[in-house]
Amino acid sequence: MKDKVKRILCQIINSVVMAGVILLLTGLYYSIIKAGIPYQDPPLELQIEYAVNAQIGKVLTGGGLLTALCGGVARLVLWRI
Repeated sequence: MKDKVKRILCQIINSVVMAGVILLLTGLYYSIIKAGIPYQDPPLELQIEYAVNAQIGKVLTGGGLLTALCGGVARLVLWRI
């Protein structure tokens, strides 16, 4: 029973780490590809689009990094126990 619970916890924690990595990569995509380098003298619509994409990238990257790190720490703690 103890091994079964430990195996299930490991799978859950691995899933959390993988979700964090996916969020991190999605955030980097938004920051690098979608937002990219800002235009020099853009119209208002392009400024808004850049600001939205840059903010989405920032939030997703931060959340993905935090999720992956917390899952990694939990996995390390579980491994040490």
